[in-house]
Amino acid sequence: MTLLAHDRYCDEIAHQVGLLRSVVTSGADLSATVPTCPDWSLEQLVRHTGGALRWVELIVRTRAQEEVPEETVPLHGGPAEQGDPAALDAWLAETGEMLVGALREAGPDAKVWGWAGVLTAGFWARRMTHEITVHRADATLAAGLPYEVAPDVAADAIDEWLEIIEWAQRTLPDDPARELRRPGSSIHLHATDDTGAVDAERSEMGAPPPEGWGRVIELGENAIAWRHGHEKATVALRGPLTSVFLAFYRRLPLDAPELEVVGERELLEFWLERATFG
Repeated sequence: MTLLAHDRYCDEIAHQVGLLRSVVTSGADLSATVPTCPDWSLEQLVRHTGGALRWVELIVRTRAQEEVPEETVPLHGGPAEQGDPAALDAWLAETGEMLVGALREAGPDAKVWGWAGVLTAGFWARRMTHEITVHRADATLAAGLPYEVAPDVAADAIDEWLEIIEWAQRTLPDDPARELRRPGSSIHLHATDDTGAVDAERSEMGAPPPEGWGRVIELGENAIAWRHGHEKATVALRGPLTSVFLAFYRRLPLDAPELEVVGERELLEFWLERATFG
């Protein structure tokens, strides 16, 4: 179940594109290595992210019913000019406008090709929101710039990936998610800051739960399952929601000063290494 409305995802994509453009035009070294994606330079990261947005724009705009080859997407790889912040910025601006326009015109229920069991434009609005949110974190790290993200977006990014893991273990017989099962073990993600009403719709009378934002992941014998809440677990990851989100996606080390790991750290490291993309 998505946490955000379709228009909210569209707004956030536009916002994140703007923030990524500000990294590109900040004077950062476009040839710098991205610490969290060491095979890429900052420019390659930006081109990858923009290319993904253009790929999805074509899928949604044409109501594609099967996967679209990337090589058929106009300007998928970015502008011809290399190392040119202005050209990269202009390409990103156009890319964001194209994708947001296509998603708004389609609406969340338009039938298009997709994966993770959701064949709608709404899937892509959510997926691209978090694609660019995570890769903007990579870009800010490479540029040495601060990073912030709205609590509802950070929370939904974690939920989305947990839902994808559930789908993968049900649907893909050889998916590595099956290796994550550890009967009797669990992980507790706990935001210690005031996250506002991120989970208010799931609490009594519309009030935020007093314990703050939390997720419990059960690594059961037959399946991985997760739920909202706070319970004693094999290991807990505690910290501000943005930091928990970044650590979940392996963009922040577990020994960062704002994070606390309580319990079997090895289990959390095992999970993060295998369950989230890098």
